[in-house]
Amino acid sequence: MTALKKGLKITAISFVILLAIAFAAPFLFKGKIIKLAKEKINENLTAKVDFSDIDISFIRHFPKVAVSIEDLQVVGTGIFAKDTLLAAQSIDVAVNFNSLLNGKEYKIYSITIDEPRIHAIVGADGKANWDITKPDTAAATPSTDTTSFQLALQHYAITKGFIRYDDEVSNMHLSVDNLNHEGSGDFSSDLFTLKTSTSSDAINFTYAAIPYLAKVKTSLAADIEVDNKTNTYRFKTDDIHINALSLATEGFFQLVNDSTYNMDIAFKAPSTEFKHFLSLIPAVYQHDFDKVKTSGKAIFNGFVKGRYSATELPAYALNLGIENGFFQYPDLPKPLQNIHLALQIENKDGVADHTVVDIHKGHIEMDNAPFDFRLLIKNPVSQLFIDAAAKGSLNLSKVTEFAKMEAGTKLTGLLNADVAVKGTMEALQKQQYENFQAAGTMELKDFLYASKDYPDGVALNNLLLTFNPKNVTLNNINGKYLNTNFAGNGVLNNLLPYMLNNQPLDGQLTVKADRVNLNDWMGVSTDTATTTSTSSTTSAPFLVPNNINFDINAQVDKVRYDKVDLDNLSGKLRIADETVHLQNVSANALDGSMAVNGSYSTKVDKQHPDISMAYDVKGLNIEKTFNAFNTVQMLMPIAKFLSGKVSSQMSMTGKLGENMMPDLNSLTGQGNLLLLEGVLKKFAPVEGLARTLNIKELETITLKDVKNRIEFANGKVAIKPFKLNVKDIDMEIGGMHGLDQSLAYGLNLKVPRALMGDKGNQLVNNLVAQANKKGVPAKVSDVVDLNVKVGGTLLKPTFQTDLKQAGNDLVADLKQQTLDFAQQKVDSTKTAIKTAVKDTLQSVKNQVVQAAGNEIKNKLLGKDTTNPTNTDIKNNLKETGKGLIEGFNPFKKKKKETEPQQ
Repeated sequence: MTALKKGLKITAISFVILLAIAFAAPFLFKGKIIKLAKEKINENLTAKVDFSDIDISFIRHFPKVAVSIEDLQVVGTGIFAKDTLLAAQSIDVAVNFNSLLNGKEYKIYSITIDEPRIHAIVGADGKANWDITKPDTAAATPSTDTTSFQLALQHYAITKGFIRYDDEVSNMHLSVDNLNHEGSGDFSSDLFTLKTSTSSDAINFTYAAIPYLAKVKTSLAADIEVDNKTNTYRFKTDDIHINALSLATEGFFQLVNDSTYNMDIAFKAPSTEFKHFLSLIPAVYQHDFDKVKTSGKAIFNGFVKGRYSATELPAYALNLGIENGFFQYPDLPKPLQNIHLALQIENKDGVADHTVVDIHKGHIEMDNAPFDFRLLIKNPVSQLFIDAAAKGSLNLSKVTEFAKMEAGTKLTGLLNADVAVKGTMEALQKQQYENFQAAGTMELKDFLYASKDYPDGVALNNLLLTFNPKNVTLNNINGKYLNTNFAGNGVLNNLLPYMLNNQPLDGQLTVKADRVNLNDWMGVSTDTATTTSTSSTTSAPFLVPNNINFDINAQVDKVRYDKVDLDNLSGKLRIADETVHLQNVSANALDGSMAVNGSYSTKVDKQHPDISMAYDVKGLNIEKTFNAFNTVQMLMPIAKFLSGKVSSQMSMTGKLGENMMPDLNSLTGQGNLLLLEGVLKKFAPVEGLARTLNIKELETITLKDVKNRIEFANGKVAIKPFKLNVKDIDMEIGGMHGLDQSLAYGLNLKVPRALMGDKGNQLVNNLVAQANKKGVPAKVSDVVDLNVKVGGTLLKPTFQTDLKQAGNDLVADLKQQTLDFAQQKVDSTKTAIKTAVKDTLQSVKNQVVQAAGNEIKNKLLGKDTTNPTNTDIKNNLKETGKGLIEGFNPFKKKKKETEPQQ
């Protein structure tokens, strides 16, 4: 009995000790684990890896140790520096206990990744953002580190994951939302069965701009035979569900190396019910799909066979056929019926140029109105060939009788189409219109669309598209949007290459409108309270498309932008090379007139667009101009205290910052200001000067025909010296102020003593006495020459007054200020040159890489790879260098100051 008690006591004590160790060990070993994790990451990866904490538990996976990395982020470097490859709420790993004690031979038994967000990218140059491991230098410098990791994996899981894959080389895009996946098996064996279960709420997949899957709900259960020696995975299952469609598949997938995969996979749909295929249409599946009445038959099958790598694609095929399809929502009066579709997508040998998309039969009837279509696409890489036609009528007002739409949606209009096109894109590009067939019209009348996103609706009273081999003509466009009535016409010169081959859309459009409120169009609020409450929200820049080459000639009777009303606006808008150009835009505004040329570009910097502007304004109301433009408020704060008229010519360049507002510190420019007539009062520096000299008449100054030149850069505005006469006082004024409202001005004054009064004369006498003490024989007459230096800030100016005779030379001071300012501009230009050179070198590098890629592609396609391509590259590089030199040529002839710069 005593022995039993003793044994129980020892057991209890041992249990308490083990329990204490289980709770204390995480704190004892945590520092060691964190240190080791960071060391291993830094040793092996080039990416920027960060995490908030490492949690260690001896309870969660007992008897194994649970190590969890919290809030992990893996951000790329180089061209992927702004892309997050992986972010996860936690990664939980089960490892062996002994490894924590000796720091060696870590065995990993399970991995669970919670809420990962993965964005995998293959750029246009073929580089992948997941290539973040450092080169293996083990052969050159043998490691003395005895730490090792062994994968004794038995279970893994991903919960609530999101995956996005963008491959620019193959034009392939995949996204998987709310992914849940788990697998279990003995990964330490060379041959074992992996039991898997997978589900996702939405999968989207496009290839060559063709959407194969859109928002499909998916689940999959499969037992996979894993051969670790050959990295081969074989499977056979009929437990795949895509929305309501079930699939059966079998085959294998093999990892040949890090960038090459071999596969042979066949799939088919056992069911032939049309309803199951109908579920692949998101709009149908998401609205009472279980209650939809359907009939008809369908077939679906396909395969993928061959290798996938940077230079290879597997062969594949997909077949979909629908016969006598019918469906009707139970609470809608009419069905869609007589649906026939024969779709075949195939590539027999894996050569991208041999892909064929063929819809040789397409038919649908709505309210006994037939609509027929067909489409054939071949040779998408070398000489894209298209043969397509569509014919039929559609009363859009009856669509709501067949299909369900979101609450508040309105749709009306009559669409008539009879269009046919046939030929190669090469014929269009070479303007060989005799080798391309295109004819027919597409007309839309009395169209109206309104929804919760567009509550005011978009209306088109008439739109007629006429197709011919050369272009598509837009005739008699007229409609209404956001209380703007508009009309126009134009041409689209390469609509098909734009739609099918992502080539730049080229065209011209002429538009006339009665009134445009850009605040409504852009979602801008002019209400102060609203602006204040939403000031913390940053507005992303508008990205100019890189495949648009479009000219728009516009005339608008009235335009409202922010707080400015513009009348009789006209001009040209050109969109090209990721840049919007304003050309010869003129309008009446702010009681005067304005002419503007400028540009907005997101080609170089997507986050901070480049802007340039040259304007010529005449007779603008100063008060209204100051209140309308924050740029004027910062560059010329004196305008707040001026009333009258101003004319100006100015050019500037810079960048946009947050909320699409100019980054004032980035602005560089010059111009002139002509004050036609005005009054300056309640301006602190002038009031201070009036008090200093005891001349009350200076508190309010009437100005007329005052002209001066300004320059600005690096947050400073330089005013070149100019002369004026105020109350019989001759003045010469110049200097500089900052966007922080700092002042650094100088004044040369010739002041009649009769204007200065007792206090003013006492000031002069004191200045004479001070000069004499310094050995300067100063004398004053009835007119006193004074130098006044103005410092401080706009609201709290400071003054330093002295006699010109005392040796202070305002002109010299102003000259030095000008030199300093010029040097700042030179430094700024040097920085711009360095940036431009860097961008140019990168452009050259990209051209060479692209050329190499094109050559590889041409060889795969069996095309000629001789001199013409190389000649084009040389010419492009020559033009790139020439543009760089011309952009910074100091001897290039400048335009006249009165000429608006383009």
